[in-house]
Order: sequence, then C-alpha cells, then structure tokens
Amino acid sequence: MASARSTKKFLFETLEILIFAFILSWGLRSTVVAAVNVPSGSMLPTIQLQDRLVVDKLSFKLTEINRGDVIVFRPLTSVDSSGDFWIKRVIGLPGDKVEIKDGEVFINDNALTESYEMEKPNYTYGPLMIPKDSYFVLGDNRNNSLDSHYWGVLPAENVVGRALFRYWPLDHFGLLAK
Repeated sequence: MASARSTKKFLFETLEILIFAFILSWGLRSTVVAAVNVPSGSMLPTIQLQDRLVVDKLSFKLTEINRGDVIVFRPLTSVDSSGDFWIKRVIGLPGDKVEIKDGEVFINDNALTESYEMEKPNYTYGPLMIPKDSYFVLGDNRNNSLDSHYWGVLPAENVVGRALFRYWPLDHFGLLAK
C-alpha cells in the first residue's frame, strides 16, 4: 500500500512539474522570446537560409524601433496569409522620406551607408513619406527580397520583435551584426 501511495505521489508531482513547465514555456514564448526559422535568402549575407534565430519580443514594448534593427513581423495579409513570420531590416522610420535611385537608398535626401547589403538595389522607388506608426523595411539581399519596395510600409502593430541572435547552426552562433 505504501508503494502505491508513493507511486501516486510521484506521478502527481511529475504532472505538476510538467504543467508548470508548459505554462512557463507558453508564457515566455507569447510575451518575451520566440524562436524562428529563416525560410528565404532575402536577408543574405547577414542571415543565411535556414538559420534559426531568437527573437526578443519585449524590448520594443519598452524602447523605440531604430533604423538598422533586424525585425520579425507578420506580413500584410494581402502579401502573405500563411501566418509565417517574416524578417527584414528597418530602413525608414515614421516621418522619414525614403527614396531609392541610382543604386542608393536615401533617407530624408541623404544616402544611407549600408555595409550589410548584398548588392546595390537595381530598382527605383519613391519618394515616399513614412506615415505615423509605420516602417519601411528592406531585405539585405535588396534585389531578391519581397519587402517594402514591393508592398509598401509595414504597420507598427505587425512587428513581433527584434532578431536578437542566431542559435543554429552552431558555427554561426552569436549576435546578429547591425
């Protein structure tokens, strides 16, 4: 009888631990961090195809989104209704004038210095004034990225968080370069 009681106690304690772990994991993933898999080459050379990243979901609730931040977001449903997250770099902030011409990105009539882009854009865009609560985002692989130059500005409400670091593959583990 004592062994039956200890078996029940063990099972009950194990169940408590599993339930607590599930609730803690769900709470963290829904509010603090998320893991994402990069399905495309739109952010080459910064992020490789199939890299796995940790996304900080909390910092944008406490601080501003800055130019150069690599963000994860829900795309406009008119562009992709799959429910997958997308990842791009913030180029234009609310109130900025964005224009792309002659292989350069201009913010408020000043050429942007971009060490992270794969190649210069081979298209023309704008000028466009970024509305309040919106961002202009581009992939680092400018000529092979479905981004704001194609579908327009990204509403701030679609931003999930900032891509913090790469955890896979292990030989590329670390913070993402800005």
